[in-house]
Amino acid sequence: MKIKIILLISYCFLSIFSLSAAAAKEEVHTIEQQLYKVPLAKGLNPSDAIDALKSKAVELNMKLVSHQPLSAELKARGVESRRIEIFQFCNPYDARVMVNHNPIFAAYMPCKIAMVEDKNKQVWLMMISLDVLINKSPLPLVVKKTAERVNNTLKKILRAGATGKF
Repeated sequence: MKIKIILLISYCFLSIFSLSAAAAKEEVHTIEQQLYKVPLAKGLNPSDAIDALKSKAVELNMKLVSHQPLSAELKARGVESRRIEIFQFCNPYDARVMVNHNPIFAAYMPCKIAMVEDKNKQVWLMMISLDVLINKSPLPLVVKKTAERVNNTLKKILRAGATGKF
């Protein structure tokens, strides 16, 4: 009798573990799945892309709060590097809505768009898309709408930079 109970309990634990592992597997997202990534249009100079990025941000009421020209800093230190620049944008009113709901959202701020040159000399603009966060988190309507607006605004800024059109 004890052996049957032990086997039954073991089977239950294994079943629960298997179901949990399967559920966890479905929820795993790779970093690439969480990115919104667009190459610079053919022939577009990165400096022009930056101008378009900044202009579109102003138009859409997103303040450029930081620019980190990492490759320039590395060059100043005598280190060769492909282009790496980080642009950080913020709308303080939207930030307040998100952080008031849950302080953990502060870790996503300010919103970043990176300009990175790959090993094939292709320059990309990329950002962490908030789509997974928005779709997988139980958010009050006002918070969800704010997150969607910020996400869409950043994508517009990124596309303007990638195309050079603003």
